[in-house]
Parts: sequence; C-alpha cells; structure tokens
Amino acid sequence: MEATSRPSLGISAIALHQPPWELENDWFGQTMPRKFSHHTGIEARGISHDDEVTMGLHAVRQLQRETGCNLADCRGLVFVSPSFIPASVARRHLTPEQIAAERPGRAARQLARGLGMRHCRSIGLNWFCCGYSRAFDLVCRRWAPRLTLRPDDYLLVVASSRISRITDFGCRQTGGLFGDMAAATLLSPSTSRRHPVHFEILHAAAEKQPVERPAFDFHVRRQVPVPSAGGGIDHADERLVYSLDGMAIAEIAPRAMAGAVAKALGESGLSGDDVNFVVPHQAGSGIVRFTGMKLDEYGIRGELINGLTRRTGNVSACSVPHALKSTWSQLSGLIACPTAAVGSPGRPEVLQGCILLRSTPAHDRPAKVAA
Repeated sequence: MEATSRPSLGISAIALHQPPWELENDWFGQTMPRKFSHHTGIEARGISHDDEVTMGLHAVRQLQRETGCNLADCRGLVFVSPSFIPASVARRHLTPEQIAAERPGRAARQLARGLGMRHCRSIGLNWFCCGYSRAFDLVCRRWAPRLTLRPDDYLLVVASSRISRITDFGCRQTGGLFGDMAAATLLSPSTSRRHPVHFEILHAAAEKQPVERPAFDFHVRRQVPVPSAGGGIDHADERLVYSLDGMAIAEIAPRAMAGAVAKALGESGLSGDDVNFVVPHQAGSGIVRFTGMKLDEYGIRGELINGLTRRTGNVSACSVPHALKSTWSQLSGLIACPTAAVGSPGRPEVLQGCILLRSTPAHDRPAKVAA
C-alpha cells in the first residue's frame, strides 16, 4: 500500500487476555534442552482451558472495560487464529463435524454472535504468526476503501492463539516454544474523539515467499504427554500435532522480517533512518537478535524491542499486539512491526508481513507533559 493512498485509520487501544495458568520449564524435565531458556528467553508459557472463541470474548470484554467502547459502533470484526488446523490437514485426519469447527470464518461469526454484534461484518483467517499483519493488510486494502466510518465507528482485530491444543509436549525442539493468549485491537478513524488514535497506520502488507524446503507440517502422534490441570502429566492416546524444522525457521524468519521492513519502507517512500522503533514478532529472544543483525544490513537501526517471551512463550499472532501493549508508553515516532511465519503445511514457503505505524500527537502529548 502506497503512503499516498493509506487509510485514515489507526490503533486506539489494545487489550490482552492471558490464561491464569502458566506452565514452567521445570514441567518438561529432561525433554527440554539445557540451553532452551538461554536461546529463546522463555521460562514459562500460558495454557488455556478455554477455546479460541471464548478467549477472544475475554479479550474484547477486557477492551470494553479499559476503553468503554460500545460494541454497537463496531463496523467490522477480523478474527485471527493460528491454532486452527488448516483445511488440507483437517480433511486428512478429522471428521466432517470436526472440520467445520476448524473454520476461522465460522469462529468469527460465533465470536460476533457471542458479543451480540449480529449485524457486524466479520471475517476469519489463520496465517499463523503473520495473522496480525495479514489482518491489518485486509482491513486497509479491502475494508477501509469501501467503508464510510463515522467518527465514533471502529473496527476490531481479535487474535486468539491456543497452540497448546496442537503441541507435541514430548518434542524436545518444539514442546516449550508456544504459549496461549488473546488480544483485541481497536482501530478507529483518525477523526475519532471517543477513541483517539495513538498509532496511525502508514502501511500494512503480508505475503507468501518461496523457500528451498518445507519447514512445517502436521502429524498424528501417539502417547503424547500433556499437562494436566494440577501441573502433572497426562498422556493423549492419539493427538494431531504440528512439527517445525527449528534450524530452518531460525535461518528463514530473521531474513523474512528484515526483508519485510525494507520492502514496507520502500513502498512507503521512507528510509531506514526514519525508523525509531522496531517491534518484531517475538518468536524468541535469539531469533529477534538475529533479526536485528539483518535489519542492520538494510541500514535499519531503530531501537529493537526484544525479551517479551519470558513468561508467555511465542504467542504467535498475538505477539505484535502483546509487544505494542507492553511497550505502549515507550513507543514514539515511526514504528515497524515485522512478522514471519511458516507457510501452508508441507509446502516450501514462508509468510512475511510488516505494519508501519506512526505515533500521533494524542499519543506523544502525555509523554511530553510528563517530561
């Protein structure tokens, strides 16, 4: 999206729902590599007993408490979930009823009904760890040009990740990587007084790129250890789980995120020197460090946000809203939010995206007053 055609939308508020149960590294015992915490920065992760739609409901209710937003003013809902099983996999392993339950579009409609928004347009998508940038891309490219938003109107992007339900907790490479979380982001017109915009959207894009070999797939595993409510260990007789080529991801993701930022800046008529902060997908502290090195090769040296996975794990599509919320008062100027993700199961592809934000006077003014 060109800077000259950008929509007059921005982020007014973000609310998070974090499951109350945290699973510590000690639970994994000898199945967790000794250097896991050192390489990833992860010491614990959230595990949700609620499904993705219920988690999304919690996030929106939290947003209502924090902002007082009236759901009657919501004109569109994008529901993002990276933990839904892709259709190509579901058709091989699930019953027709189970397949229907894995459709993000159906979940989006359920969420809208659960919130009482029966006349609100909705759409559901996956796009794994790139789901947030893909949602912004959709809103800016498809919805914004067609909607005439009144000053009090707004849009919601709800990301809900429950990857614990498809995790092989016995896998040394991936068992401890991901955590569960939900996030609700309120997008308002720049003219809104009820919900002032803090970060204007300058650019939003997400795309697929080919790579040499697949790094992601699903498999049926038997006798998979799973955490029980009391912190013990149960075993699932049979469980459909994902698998990752960790070494390939560690090589691909930093390049993809740095490349996405460089492309977004070029398409927006901006340079690396214009970037004040980079808030990347928090896949783990090591991958973010490598991303910083690749960004430096492009001349992009804004302050890099890292280290937010310690008590959450990689929360996938919730990662960027979680990072923005966690560093809200710290951020100012031009902010680049790159994401990278695996592509479709078994396919040699990577997903990459970037959102460019610029803080507004409404956001910067409190910091100046405090100073």
